Amino acid sequence: MFNGSICALITPFKNGEIDDDAFQSLVDWQITQGTSGLVPVGTTGESPTLSHGEHKRVVDMCIEATAGRVPVIAGTGSNSTEEAIMLTRHAKEAGADAALVVCPYYNKPTQEGLYEHYRAVHDAAELPVIIYNIPGRSGVDMSVATMARLSNLPNIIGVKDATRDLSRPLETRLAIGPDFCQLSGEDATVVAFLAQGGHGCISVTCNVAPALCAQLHQAWREGQMHTVQRLRDRLMPLHDALFLESSPGPVKYAVHILGRCSPEIRLPLVQPREDIKAKIREAITLVDMA
Repeated sequence: MFNGSICALITPFKNGEIDDDAFQSLVDWQITQGTSGLVPVGTTGESPTLSHGEHKRVVDMCIEATAGRVPVIAGTGSNSTEEAIMLTRHAKEAGADAALVVCPYYNKPTQEGLYEHYRAVHDAAELPVIIYNIPGRSGVDMSVATMARLSNLPNIIGVKDATRDLSRPLETRLAIGPDFCQLSGEDATVVAFLAQGGHGCISVTCNVAPALCAQLHQAWREGQMHTVQRLRDRLMPLHDALFLESSPGPVKYAVHILGRCSPEIRLPLVQPREDIKAKIREAITLVDMA
């Protein structure tokens, strides 16, 4: 079971190319700060603009730098089932612990199409698969009924839920059971998600404040609700600031402020506006991550 604060890693660039040293340094920093797991080449890692070779190399580097200290859940989703299978097979061969497979975007499959897509990925690669349900980006919402049907396949083990529907984790737990891993995809609602039966969060904010995110989840597990509430409130300005424009532009800029990578981002995304940058700097000061 994956749980706790899991980082949806950015992919640092330098002069248009992947900055290998900065990426592997970020991986090590995340682990030493208490992060429970790592997700390379998800949406936050700019997977849509990476070539297949770059995508595979980032997964390889993450696994190498992690050296077995925490689980690696490789982003392997695509709106092409064949491409998702290829990337998932690579993740398996590279030594990833699981694959994060997004609901196919743009082509808007039916619920039956979603089932067949995930079944094909499941059958082609012997690797645990986490469904990534994010209707706001993919344009399709997997129903609880379809997810329950998929959970009967032995390697469909959980969901990253970015629906922002806080009834969903409870409905999913009642339909599938408590062992189906439920990870939030929304930093701002993570405490409520945990209270509804969730197990952790695949977090954007963790890129910037890994220790505080890890401490929140630890406090939750230990039943220290005053600490949970204090950390929830302390992190909220950062959650807000990191989504003032399309992610990962703001989070990359925030990590740049911390001196850990360039703020470079690939088109069609661009650097945050100057007024947004000011708000990000202000949020980092307010959170006080020291």
